[in-house]
Amino acid sequence: MSETIQPGQTAVVLGAGGFLGSHVADALSNAGYKVRLFDRNPSPFRRSDQEMIIGDLMDISQVSNAVQGAAAVYNFAAIADIDEAHDNPLGTASINVLGNMHALEASRLAGVRRFIFASSVYVYSETGSFYRASKQAAERFTETYHERYGLEYTILRYGSLYGRRSDRRNGIYRMLHEAIQQRAITYRGSGESIREYIHVEDAARMSVQILAPEFANRHLILTGQEKLRIRDVMTMISEMLPWNVDLHYDQAKPGHHYQITPYAFQPRVGRKLVLNEHVDLGQGLLDCIQEIYQQISHGNEEGGTTPSSTDNQA
Repeated sequence: MSETIQPGQTAVVLGAGGFLGSHVADALSNAGYKVRLFDRNPSPFRRSDQEMIIGDLMDISQVSNAVQGAAAVYNFAAIADIDEAHDNPLGTASINVLGNMHALEASRLAGVRRFIFASSVYVYSETGSFYRASKQAAERFTETYHERYGLEYTILRYGSLYGRRSDRRNGIYRMLHEAIQQRAITYRGSGESIREYIHVEDAARMSVQILAPEFANRHLILTGQEKLRIRDVMTMISEMLPWNVDLHYDQAKPGHHYQITPYAFQPRVGRKLVLNEHVDLGQGLLDCIQEIYQQISHGNEEGGTTPSSTDNQA
């Protein structure tokens, strides 16, 4: 039986300055954990009750220093933009696979009780290019560290996230930003693709719940509870704004994303984790619109995330 990881113990968040990592760090602090942030740059979202360590995932000595005394380590540091990964296979393998091995090895040597790897529903897919391949490989290394060394893990396969602190690498953010700035949205594809959007705050709360003993050595799917076509989300956005928004579909330039379902390749079976109470998509979109307006008014249209953030795509 897995040891209980209790509030008051230390949780380290690698890639803590990013979109998802920063929200999980906040959720851990709210739950009473001592939170240590690790990223290449100071997190703009750091709270006064959180410790910040500046370092590089590719320097194993720096990672080892960051995880000392930790009960749990979350790895959100990655190249997470699918299009960026498609054009950068070496960088993607280096950061997403070797970087995760640095985190695993450092955690093993430090006696960490649970290693949490931020994966993606794209591990099930034949789409997703080198991003998908890197997540599949990193999952297997994480599983094998448990088999070889007994390092307990939880693999979280995130779906299409949205919410505050995202940037243009995020599908919802791109659509909202275009609708506000250009009064038009252009989607690379037919718009018939289906997604289960999950608000980042819901995902963060579940990412803390999985520290319970019953989630050790499990593969969990964290997606939304409503299936929507991207075309319908674009229509929702156009109806929320007080001006006409032109919707365009560039079918000549499809992206590297799945259409209806990611399920093709079958890694180890994952169970879907859901919340009884969750952020409604419409309310979540309105909150994102408010944030983008604030960014534009302050001349900061890109938000505050760093390149090391996990930011699953729409």
